[in-house]
Amino acid sequence: MPHNPFGAGRAIVRPNASAAFHRTIWRWHFWAGLLVAPILLMLSLTGAIYLFNDELNDVFYPELRFAAPHDTNVPMSRMIEAALTAYPGSASRVDMPDTADRSAVVFVQPIEGPPRRVAVDPGTGHVLGSVVYDRTLVGWADAMHRSILMGVFGERLVELAVSWALVLLVTGVILWWPRGRFTAAGTLWPRTSGRGRRFWRDLHGPLGVWTVALIGFLIVTGLPWAGVSGPLIHRASAALGVGYPPSFRQYNIPHSVPMKAALGDAPWTLEDAPLPRSRMPRSAMPAMSGEHADHGPEMPGATHDPAVIRGTDRVTGILRAHGWSGSYRLFLPKGADGVYTVFTYPDRPVGQKTLYIDRYSFKPVGPEVHYAEYGIVGRAVESGVQLHMGNYFGRANQLLMLIPCIAIWVLTFSGVAMWWKRRPAGRVGAPPALSGARVGGLLLSLVVAGIALPLFGMSLVVIGLLDRALLWSRRRIAIEQA
Repeated sequence: MPHNPFGAGRAIVRPNASAAFHRTIWRWHFWAGLLVAPILLMLSLTGAIYLFNDELNDVFYPELRFAAPHDTNVPMSRMIEAALTAYPGSASRVDMPDTADRSAVVFVQPIEGPPRRVAVDPGTGHVLGSVVYDRTLVGWADAMHRSILMGVFGERLVELAVSWALVLLVTGVILWWPRGRFTAAGTLWPRTSGRGRRFWRDLHGPLGVWTVALIGFLIVTGLPWAGVSGPLIHRASAALGVGYPPSFRQYNIPHSVPMKAALGDAPWTLEDAPLPRSRMPRSAMPAMSGEHADHGPEMPGATHDPAVIRGTDRVTGILRAHGWSGSYRLFLPKGADGVYTVFTYPDRPVGQKTLYIDRYSFKPVGPEVHYAEYGIVGRAVESGVQLHMGNYFGRANQLLMLIPCIAIWVLTFSGVAMWWKRRPAGRVGAPPALSGARVGGLLLSLVVAGIALPLFGMSLVVIGLLDRALLWSRRRIAIEQA
């Protein structure tokens, strides 16, 4: 029996157990990096662009972003009418600025062509111009960040890559953890004497460990927006009463639809909250025709109804009476039973509030909904969202979130450099497997993560089956050649 140098009662570790464990983690890290690196590079680039979306738009479109300072605004209906005169079609939303030297933005669906965001001077009602959002740098970065311009398939691909990035982070930390005598140089900072692969390794490890928390934060705070994990978080938090306020349950009546589906935009916490409906008076029922006859709030879109446009002036008066000022987003009712929906979306989510106004009586539908009424999950996600986008504490927040974006690029290229310098010519050069690795705890963690993130779990099953099939194929070839 081998001698146990650590004394009685201690487990005897086989000589190759540590090496097998390390090699297994290395293989996971290698393959996870190979699979997700291109998407992570794209996400970090587009995320870095979007961190500075206001600054970039100010540089590229100053004539649309700024207006002459003014003390009072013209009626909102005049802004909408001016936008529709310049770009005939329908309007769906108006974003009011937070300062007196900024333009308002009217969202217009022209009769011909793509949707436009029309800038209007709030002081004069004059149209300053317009942009097609998806054709701007920020709009392109936004769309790429969400779906790689590939629709639902792209959204799922991004979610899958982000989920596997968590595996990349965990295995990276395990590989970085010193296995022998600890030395700060090469562990906490690069060695100045490193050359070749050693230089890239010394850069990769310390940079990864110093930025792993920030990269992990970006991943975790981005998952609530994902197409599969996001709705699950919404439904679970709503069912447990820790998501959108319980008061919204009164709106969950037949034909009521989620706020995001009805409007196309909403605070994260309220995306799945049922949208209330206006109570149409009997006198208005026979008049239902045209755009009201076939569409309801379940179909997000625009309106050119003169009564709805004129009603925005009464809505802004109600908002002033409720103490609303500065920046807010006003969505016009769509359909005969749609409501005016208004919400604020400040950099610090504690200031979020939402109000619904009946399109006929102009009475608030229910009370104002404030951030304090969100459940603990809703509040946590909203705070994470603003930190993720670099909004919460100004320029310092932007620069802090820029660090992991840059780190992802450096880590990716240093990882590729290490692989390239060690791989055999003409081969992939993946770390070979060693038997005897004890990874039961990590496998259990993967199972738990697969349950919490269903898309990731499905990919684990597929990869497991492919791995088994490949192993069976190699064994069969070996038997035939024997």
